[in-house]
Amino acid sequence: MRTPAPRGRRAVLVAVATTVTALPLAAVLTVASAAPPAPPLGACSGPDCPGTWPPAHNGDFPGRDATVNVFTGGDYTVNGRAAEAEGRIVALGNLTVDKNGGGAYNMGVVGVGSRVVPPNGSDFVITGGDVDVRTGNTVLIGGIDSRGPAFGNLRHAGSVTGAVNIDPTGESIQDPNAAAPYRSVLTRIEEVSGCVGRATATGTVAVTSSEATFTGDGTSAKQVFNVTQDLASPSGGQIGLVFAGIPAGATVVVNMLGDSPVVNTYTGTGLAGDQTTEMRSKLMYNFPTATSAQILGSAQFQGSVLAGNPGGTTTIAQPGMNGRVYLAGSLVHTGTGGYEIHSYPFDGDLPDCAVTPSPSPTSSTPSPSPTSPAPTSPSPTSPATTSPTSPAPTSPTSPTSSAPTSSAPTSPSAGATTSSAGPAPTGLHPTEEPTGHPGGGGQLPSTGAGNAPVVFGVAGVGLLGLGGLAVLAARRRRGRHG
Repeated sequence: MRTPAPRGRRAVLVAVATTVTALPLAAVLTVASAAPPAPPLGACSGPDCPGTWPPAHNGDFPGRDATVNVFTGGDYTVNGRAAEAEGRIVALGNLTVDKNGGGAYNMGVVGVGSRVVPPNGSDFVITGGDVDVRTGNTVLIGGIDSRGPAFGNLRHAGSVTGAVNIDPTGESIQDPNAAAPYRSVLTRIEEVSGCVGRATATGTVAVTSSEATFTGDGTSAKQVFNVTQDLASPSGGQIGLVFAGIPAGATVVVNMLGDSPVVNTYTGTGLAGDQTTEMRSKLMYNFPTATSAQILGSAQFQGSVLAGNPGGTTTIAQPGMNGRVYLAGSLVHTGTGGYEIHSYPFDGDLPDCAVTPSPSPTSSTPSPSPTSPAPTSPSPTSPATTSPTSPAPTSPTSPTSSAPTSSAPTSPSAGATTSSAGPAPTGLHPTEEPTGHPGGGGQLPSTGAGNAPVVFGVAGVGLLGLGGLAVLAARRRRGRHG
């Protein structure tokens, strides 16, 4: 179980953050020391965080997490056959659920995921706009395990139309200020995504028709890769992702630079021994300026996502997205099957934009012409426009990709299941909790499949044992995943 930071340390952090924000705009930004995200973003928060985060499963809740798992500064739209989003969810805009053919969309609690859910009685879903659940669709909030329920609120600034089922004793609370405590989170996501996007590369990226290889420097605690092309085959199909030269415990940042970047991959199982599973809690994909970003493929994708353009839209269409999703703009969650977002923490150390005040004159005597201009180095020390030293793509002209291009999962573990239907804020490096709202007190590539009944596949997964089947018996009476 994670031990909360001492109050004294929090007080110091609050003072530092207040001082930084009070500095003049002419101050110089530098990429310097480590900056782990703090609540309400990043690592698990609250007294009941699990000591170990399990692979995706359908067993009892291993812990509770008050941290936001999905944040959108814009709208949150669900279409296609997307099925679930786990953990605490905040959308400053509208929430619209309009699945192809209708059906259920689980929020807060999912049937198969980390099963680390928000604290009981807290706000599971918060919107700054309307909630529009189109005809034939249903939003389900809350769930149950063999020991009891997980219940929380839908707090919304606008109206609610359509079918929203909330497990007792969660409530639908109309609150015009629902999103107010989270406005500063949007600003911090913009700032930090932009800062991280300007970080100097420490490694190189080689992209072929079938694989992208990220080669680190072998020593840095923060490994940065700047990518100026899609992580996809020449025809846009899936490729593998491989990392080398990454020291144990290093934070890995993949900056996807450009207006419309695409990641299309089959890499990721979520099982022990998988390279990206081991990297997950310190792996961040950053889209600092994208107006249209896409994360596609057939994997249990491992790692978190950061997108800094408030006018941008990020589309997620992976069977499993296993990590935080922090977007200044809008989110489209879609897919051809029961595609899901699972709650897993990010506790890496991002490149930090520390603010250095402008030098002040050494003499109090006015001087008609200062010998040194106010900021002696007006541009960031981590150049925003430095050409990435890494990408060096070597994509051949022949699109002979050996990677699968189908949306069906290609990983060996096929425990597909359908299932039942998350995480609080001030910024990526915020130091105080928001006020006004109650605080948080193997490859299973497709865990929802249309209107199919609940079916658990155990071959090759080893996740669904007798305990999991017992949970199935205790699962709430209504169906999951329309």
